[in-house]
Amino acid sequence: MTLVTLQEASQWAAKHLAQEVSLSNISYLVQYGKVKKYGENGSTKISLEDLKKYYQGYKSRREVDWKKILGADLNWGLSFDHLREIDTTKHVHRLHPYKGKFIPQLVEYFLGNHTDDFKKKIYFKKGDVVLDPFLGSGTTLIQANELGMHGIGIDVSAFNCVISNTKLQNYDTKILRDALQSMKAFVQELENEKIQQFDQEVLAALSLFNNKHFPSPQFKVDVFRKKINEDVYAQVKEKEFKKIYDVICRKYKIQMQSNSTGSFVDKWFVESVRSEIDALVQFVKKQKDVRVKQLLAVVLSRTARSCRATTHSDLATLKEPQFTAYYCYKHKKICKPLFSIRKMLDRYADDTLLRIERFSTLKTDAFSGIIAGDSRTVDIVKEMEKKNPLLAALLQKKKINGIFSSPPYVGQIDYHEQHAYAYDLFGFARKDKAEIGPLWKGQGQTARDEYVAGIATVLNNCKKYLADNYDIFLVANDKWNLYPTIAEKAGMQIVQRFKRPVLNRTERDRNPYSETIFHMKKAG
Repeated sequence: MTLVTLQEASQWAAKHLAQEVSLSNISYLVQYGKVKKYGENGSTKISLEDLKKYYQGYKSRREVDWKKILGADLNWGLSFDHLREIDTTKHVHRLHPYKGKFIPQLVEYFLGNHTDDFKKKIYFKKGDVVLDPFLGSGTTLIQANELGMHGIGIDVSAFNCVISNTKLQNYDTKILRDALQSMKAFVQELENEKIQQFDQEVLAALSLFNNKHFPSPQFKVDVFRKKINEDVYAQVKEKEFKKIYDVICRKYKIQMQSNSTGSFVDKWFVESVRSEIDALVQFVKKQKDVRVKQLLAVVLSRTARSCRATTHSDLATLKEPQFTAYYCYKHKKICKPLFSIRKMLDRYADDTLLRIERFSTLKTDAFSGIIAGDSRTVDIVKEMEKKNPLLAALLQKKKINGIFSSPPYVGQIDYHEQHAYAYDLFGFARKDKAEIGPLWKGQGQTARDEYVAGIATVLNNCKKYLADNYDIFLVANDKWNLYPTIAEKAGMQIVQRFKRPVLNRTERDRNPYSETIFHMKKAG
């Protein structure tokens, strides 16, 4: 057996796979039991034979397995499977979580100057205007700006517009740093001493329990190699620790849930967390600089999202409130709810500043304009005159060159509800009924017909502002084959389809899943 250091392993793997493999990639394999660890901290080594076995046929095996399930027409070149998470969440793209967004590299691929087997033509160039009528968290506009293209985004969700706007704003770094530091100091003063003592005692008990029953990385190795039935073992140990947890709760007389049950915030936050958040909302509202106020609101929203009383695996899709300790499938040990937001807010405040500073070095002078409105009816030029007169003036001289967007999927996500806590906290007006294809309408024939009509209406409205030789790229999971009808109703034709696998999803359910990028042009 040949033992190598983690650094040597990363160098070997990079050469073997012909792509970048960082030290953190190898550490991940060790942490999650993919390869066995030898030695202790400071002298950790792994078996090169284990690593070879893990990577043996890794790329081709994954591609073959996915194509067996999703079809031979799967375009693996658009999987971007060589990228690390740090690449797909670069700079401001991770400023706030957003369910259902595409990775920036997908936008770069179609907007940028790529020429390869999957794309023979360059569709957009520097100085062009790109439209995203389903703005979401702003990925298209951010990447357009990086490429020197002007971007216009429209979204019916007011909070989506706030998220996107904060990413694209220019900031005075000193003012922003001072505001974030003040926010951190404010929340530190809010912490309750009894809650701190309770939390420390729970953490100490958790540490002892997890070290004994879920030793890392051995437990992960045993689960990965199926030596342990994870579900059965987890249920037994979860019940064991709950007895310890309940004793500590009674000792400190901790109130878990608010007495009120009227709002999302009442239901999904531990009482002590709710109190801190309420105080911070008032802190944010007192900020005088509008751009700083919006950014602090996004930091607080991101923090609040991570502090909801739910399991780590269910953060993206809430199921039931979790007010007690539980077995965490993500971390492979017993975890607990958060009882203070301070550590999370400190982390996200620092992370936000770093991401804003990184993006500022990449930003171009291209214009960006965001409209909070309904893409089916909005007058883009008229609204842009209010939002960004310089961009509006540009639109008087030239038309929009095309669209890159990911419309909502039929009956899959309630886009307002995923940020319900932010709407509750900051009082943004909700327009759930204006969403196209929301989860609450289901996926029946009536919902599909309404979806087709809605997306086609958006395209017909946007078409008025597009250049004659426009290019439209829509990312969709079209399992009901609705987009040919949508194209027809919009007076367009689908000229090309790109079917890509969706990797690196955050949900616990990671079954093979694909989406299609429809390339549309004017019919005729």
